[in-house]
Amino acid sequence: MSETSRDAVLARIRQGLAAGPAPLPLRPDFVAPVHPPLSSPDPVVAFAESFQRVGGEFYYCETLEHLAKQIAGFRQRQQVGAPYVWEPDLQAVLRAAGVAFRADEQDFIAQADLSLTSCEALVARTGSVLVSAATASGRRLSIYPDQHLVLARPSQVVSEIGEALRVIQSRYGSQMPSMVSLTSGPSRTADIEKTLVLGAHGPRRIALFLLEEGENNGE
Repeated sequence: MSETSRDAVLARIRQGLAAGPAPLPLRPDFVAPVHPPLSSPDPVVAFAESFQRVGGEFYYCETLEHLAKQIAGFRQRQQVGAPYVWEPDLQAVLRAAGVAFRADEQDFIAQADLSLTSCEALVARTGSVLVSAATASGRRLSIYPDQHLVLARPSQVVSEIGEALRVIQSRYGSQMPSMVSLTSGPSRTADIEKTLVLGAHGPRRIALFLLEEGENNGE
């Protein structure tokens, strides 16, 4: 380094030292929310937008009759048979709606193209569906079939993941389910040559049917 260059460097150092220490950063506001506001003041609307953004198919159903039409239309478009449904409460709702389903496990491995389960909660922020192994659907119906249908209610929508986890804690206490999973859209991976593949580790398609609450809607 030449004398001129050395002098220039030292001059900048002296100038920096003369300015005094750098100001401290502002104290973080630990009370302020981490995330920005949801896309809609209505968490149900925000969930529907987030769920579709991550690749899910959203169907709003006002009545049992509407639910039956929506499921029938989905099956016709996808050319699939009746879904496997193992939860007694869901079976009762579908019977009331006149929706065909498979309650047994016969030929499940070979013919599990479609399943229908409940969920623990819906997260508006991420469009995620929180499922667990605590129901009669177990682990298999939300993971193994090629296409996964979820039947939920508006009251199950929460804003953030933390709220969904608190729902689980409140519901099960010390008897937590053996499996709790946040499903955000169809199963996807790009591990091999960065090529996006759907259905590699779970259902290739997920659709949610949000049935409005009411005495005539299976409650």
